[in-house]
Amino acid sequence: MPNLYKTILQQCSQQCELLIVSKHRSVEQIQAYYDQGARNFGENRVQELLQKAPQLPQDIRWNFIGHLQRNKVRAVMPYISRLCSLDSLALAAIVDKEAARLNRTLGVLVEFNLAEESSKTGLAKQEAAAFFQALQQYEHLIPEGIMVMGPHVDDEAAIAAVFREARALFEELRAQWGGEHFTVCSMGMSHDYPIALREGSTQLRLGTILFEDPSSI
Repeated sequence: MPNLYKTILQQCSQQCELLIVSKHRSVEQIQAYYDQGARNFGENRVQELLQKAPQLPQDIRWNFIGHLQRNKVRAVMPYISRLCSLDSLALAAIVDKEAARLNRTLGVLVEFNLAEESSKTGLAKQEAAAFFQALQQYEHLIPEGIMVMGPHVDDEAAIAAVFREARALFEELRAQWGGEHFTVCSMGMSHDYPIALREGSTQLRLGTILFEDPSSI
């Protein structure tokens, strides 16, 4: 088992799940982690997912983590087990309709832009309550938590502050709207995952560090 992969799994322990971000990675690279026991993989491009998924084991749990265009929903629905980047009710309505057509439910994470960076998608914190209330109308969507990206800065205190805010928002939403499935506070990527772990992440999204760091092999 890759040394770094094993170390990160130990760091996660019982606190969080590890989502391996496999965008731009080959089927062979993904299979290698699958062979070590990984089942949760994340893709952010529809075409890539459609090319890879049929070539890989069917029990992989594909998470879609990128911005999903409404006209691509039907194509990805047969493959994904979770949509991590729900950021509009218009998208929610289409995903719910497609899930109903397939006679299934779909776990969703609502994406928030707590760093307030214009380059990122996601809702503002002030929109949270109304958004989750509106989500209740969609019978085939299962709200499972939130996804947040840290700010693109070197200041660890600033990153920690955003993650702390995300965890507080997660707890607030779980208390008001969460059911038994509302367990995912997805925050932490290759450059900031140790901070995210300290601030209470329950899902890390790691790609670069697992595929490009020499110590991961």
